[in-house]
Amino acid sequence: MISKSEKKLPWYIILHIIILFSSLSGVLSKLASGAAFLSPKFILLYGGIICVLGVYAIAWQQVLKHIPLTTAFCNKAVNIIWGIIWGCLLFKETLKWNMIAGAVIVIIGVIIVVKSDEH
Repeated sequence: MISKSEKKLPWYIILHIIILFSSLSGVLSKLASGAAFLSPKFILLYGGIICVLGVYAIAWQQVLKHIPLTTAFCNKAVNIIWGIIWGCLLFKETLKWNMIAGAVIVIIGVIIVVKSDEH
């Protein structure tokens, strides 16, 4: 017999994939900030942001059909971790100990909320 949490696992995976996808809007925003206002590059990047957020909004609604809003919303905090990862990988930002500590706190918080949803 499949438990309630095992049924939701694919939806948590999908949730985190769409959170990863939505974090790309931050990357595009940072890239757009370096482009001249209303230049083709600026318009293309902001168009990309709108597309990313549109796809995210639709996918978010589908996930909410299977996962409680409070649990799904708590998982959105993982976006901070993706911001740290993108900053280090793409923008050569320095990883600091307080960023790591914050990421660990976010992960622990998400785990606590997800585990409490199982009961």
